Amino acid sequence: MFRRREPVPFAFVAEADRFRSNVTPPPRRRASAAQIAGRCLLGLTIVAGLVGSLVVGMPALATSHSPTQTQQASHGH
Repeated sequence: MFRRREPVPFAFVAEADRFRSNVTPPPRRRASAAQIAGRCLLGLTIVAGLVGSLVVGMPALATSHSPTQTQQASHGH
């Protein structure tokens, strides 16, 4: 990278690509047992809702295997 020759009002902006922080972030807090149980319950509820909607919707998606009834009705005089 080339160095800028013009003056920069904020020196840290010009040096931002080379700056490395020596401050370490704080360690992550462990989730409590209640939080873990809540996340599991939420996941199970979502999965149960998807499975339930699939079970309820399957009869609507199934094709009818009784074409003789529709043919008989169309041929009646």
